[in-house]
Amino acid sequence: MAIVRPFKGIRPKADLASKVAELPYDVMNREEAKQMGKENPYSFLHISRSEIDLDDSIGSYDEKVYLKAKENLDKMISDGIFSHEKDAIYYIYQQKMEDRVQTGIVACTSIEEYLNDVIKKHEFTRPVKETDRINHFDKCDANTEPVFLTYRSNEEINSIISTWIANHKPEYDFVTEDEITHTLWVLDDKDLNNKIQSIFAGIDYLYIADGHHRTASAVKVGLKRREENPNFTGEEEYNYFLSIIFPDKDLYIMDYNRVVKDLNGLSKEELITKVEENFVVEKAEKGIQFKPSKKHVFGMFLEDEWFKLTAKEGTFDKNDPVERIDAEILQKNLLAPILGIGNPRTDKRIDFVGGIRGLRELEKRVSTDMKIAFSMYPTSIEDLFSIADAGEVMPPKSTWFEPKLRSGLIVHALS
Repeated sequence: MAIVRPFKGIRPKADLASKVAELPYDVMNREEAKQMGKENPYSFLHISRSEIDLDDSIGSYDEKVYLKAKENLDKMISDGIFSHEKDAIYYIYQQKMEDRVQTGIVACTSIEEYLNDVIKKHEFTRPVKETDRINHFDKCDANTEPVFLTYRSNEEINSIISTWIANHKPEYDFVTEDEITHTLWVLDDKDLNNKIQSIFAGIDYLYIADGHHRTASAVKVGLKRREENPNFTGEEEYNYFLSIIFPDKDLYIMDYNRVVKDLNGLSKEELITKVEENFVVEKAEKGIQFKPSKKHVFGMFLEDEWFKLTAKEGTFDKNDPVERIDAEILQKNLLAPILGIGNPRTDKRIDFVGGIRGLRELEKRVSTDMKIAFSMYPTSIEDLFSIADAGEVMPPKSTWFEPKLRSGLIVHALS
């Protein structure tokens, strides 16, 4: 069963929501965040990236940063920018990107279910990033940003959401600079809330789509507070973390492409000869960027030419949920043995480019700081489910979800 419960959110006034809402903390660097927050005193970056309000000499992980985040959150509440919900409720959050719509429930999910694998993972986390959000959540006494979860679509929940949307005015409705429409409804019907909670109790698993570090950090803050309060009941807010839960049918996963700094000492001709051992190599139509249209096919951009690479039979195990992922096929058959990229998580010779930037960005990188690029076919949500269900881990940088959740629309207090 999945525990998905309503909560008393902390959220901005309706007329300020569009000014408060920001991209997630980890999609920009410090200088970019500072520039974004500079002209906007309402920006949630003053909380999620509070180092922008401190001297540049202070490191991003200094305790002063987390104390500043707490100070800024408290001030926004005392100034009336944010206010506390009176009752524990759900929210409905919808995003529109061009002709695509994803609509989910904003709720709290259980740290216990993360620990016992009802909430399934598919990525490794890095200790330094975990520690950062542990300190941030703990000092703020809040989950300041949501985790992006998904589940196998349920018609009862879909019906409740669509009916509510059709009959109620949204609390927030605005378009951000990236042309994404963000709409939020307050679902303050107690009977419906009870029904939603009951339906989710019959759903076997939830899956982390994006936000593995935020999830792990929220769980560790909860465990820390349990140790500090040995008589905890399990009902305390720190036993739950802020989530937005979308049905799988709504999700859009884009390609997550690769660029490599050099050819590992090979000439263009030598590299292609080696690539031909495991791939069928064809020249793409001249002047046309090659975007793969199916699994196990890759684009390669080298010296102003695009090539189509098709993985040969026998180069991967079709029955293994990890081995059949395109990121793993490319890594094991080309990036590692030919280009010498042993660990893509740590090797500084490789970089990753989200599909939202387009193939022109790959060509640009090859003309500036890189030597070769690879375009990928997007990983499917079914592949993500298969790997998580098997208790395995996705190859790094396998999924790029769009649109990104906006931070600052709902905060979850831990006490």
